[in-house]
Formats: sequence, structure tokens, C-alpha cells
Amino acid sequence: MKVDWAGVFPAATTQFAADLSIDIAATQKVQDALVRDGVHGLIAMGTVGENNSLEAEEKRAVLKAAVEAVDGRIPVIAGVSELDTKRAAAFARDAEKLGADGLMVLPAMVYVPTEAELVAHFRAVAQASALPIMLYNNPPAYRVSVGVDALKQLSDCENIVCLKESAPDTRRFTDLFNALGERYVLFAGLDDVALEGLLLGARGWVSGLTNAFPKESLALYAAARRGDLETARAIYRWFMPLLHLDAEHDLVQSIKLAEQIMGRGSERVRPPRYPLTGARRAEVIALVEQAAASRPGMKH
Repeated sequence: MKVDWAGVFPAATTQFAADLSIDIAATQKVQDALVRDGVHGLIAMGTVGENNSLEAEEKRAVLKAAVEAVDGRIPVIAGVSELDTKRAAAFARDAEKLGADGLMVLPAMVYVPTEAELVAHFRAVAQASALPIMLYNNPPAYRVSVGVDALKQLSDCENIVCLKESAPDTRRFTDLFNALGERYVLFAGLDDVALEGLLLGARGWVSGLTNAFPKESLALYAAARRGDLETARAIYRWFMPLLHLDAEHDLVQSIKLAEQIMGRGSERVRPPRYPLTGARRAEVIALVEQAAASRPGMKH
């Protein structure tokens, strides 16, 4: 199975009403705005989409709404983030029925698996659906690394086609290419090492801060692709204070606050998350306002 996934794929936010019910219309508005800005794909219900704060039926409703909002213009990839393999496989089956173009599959939440258990989980989810799959490696967040050996074991699963690499160690990209060649499409998954990933051969970038600054994210990707390192470095240096937010535990609140400041969405989040307060809130507001006031002149 081959996919043409490449480019900037924002992990879109899930928007909530004042009573913290899902605001489908506002969520679709956010998604449509990103498509209109020119992103190349959309992740629904990734970490930034607060997947694990949604009930089972809510996840299906959000995915159905995303497919409607995007209307075939770009791929919609559904996050699969569940406590156990049975639930993950069930969601994968439903996502295919609801019109998703692919799945971004996480390790089972909470439990830290052995390599054999990790491989078995990914294999079972892959077998539950014919959709192409992006595996998500994020050792700092999920306490398990999808290593080269695990990826070799999974290489016979034809629909596992992509790896979103969110380890902060950029040596991983080169090690993965050396060990596995072109077997998996690689995506950068951590905003503040995105340029390094792209320069080392990642075909795309699953991004958080694109929700607030899509045009700059797209310009960074385009500059990297055409080898214009001077422009890429200039955008990256301007962007980096914000991109660091993606590597913190409060990334969802920070990204949603940035989105709100930029007039693109609401900062409302579901408990156990709460909107930023105090010094941290002031810090993030200052970062966003400084970035908005000093946007680099960009070539497209």
C-alpha cells in the first residue's frame, strides 16, 4: 500500500461549548479554515484534539463532522488512542465506515507494554481496518518507544505505511532510514524539531502550532522542500519560542490559547485540563503576541 501523504498535517483542536459539550459547528469551522489556509492533511483527535477526553460516541461524531467539513479536499486521519486493543480495533473499524482516509495509531494508553505487546496492539488495529496507518512514536508522552525492531516486525502489515516520529532525538530519522529504507513514510511529530526532521528526510510534519499560525508553518515546510535554508532558518528562529510549547505537558491549553488570540478558536478544554492561568498564561500570551507582531517576510 502506498500513500501520497506529505506536507503539513495539523493536529486540529476539538472545540467545546461553554458547558464543555462538543461544539460541532465550531470544530468544523476550525477544520475548514485550516483547509482553506492550504494545509495538506488533517489529524482529527490527536493529542491536541483531546482524544482521551472524549466519550466513545463523541469520537465518532467528531470524526463524522471532520469528514463532512473537509469534504475530500485533503486526507482526514483519525487518532486512535484507547485504553485497550479491543477498543482501538473497534474505533479503527468505525473510522473506516465514517469515511476517514487513514488512522494515526497510538500505543494503548496508561499501560506501558513490552515490545511484543506493543507490536501485537499495532498489528491487531491494522487488521481491523483496511485504512492506511500512521504509527505515532512519542516516548516522552507515552513512556514507550516504537523502536527499529518493532517496526521491522510490523513491516509485513501492508497498511502500516507511516511513522510519526516525536522523539526529541533527531538521530532517530537517520537511524530509521538506515535500518528500514523507504519502508515507512516518516513524518516529524514534534514542532520544535520539525525542520531537522524535514531536512533529514521526513516527508511531512504533524503540527500543533499550525492551528494558530498556518501560513508560517506552510512557508517553513515549503522552504525546506525547495532547499531554501536561509528562509527556512529565518522562519524557524522566529517560530521557535512558540514551537517549544508543543513539547510541554500543557501543549493543548497553550495551543488553544494561541488559537483564540489569533481569532481561530476557543481556549476551552475539558478537565483534567484547565485553561492556563497566572504567570504561565501571561507568558504564553506574550509569546503569541510577540510572534504575531514580528512575522517574517515570507516567500511562497
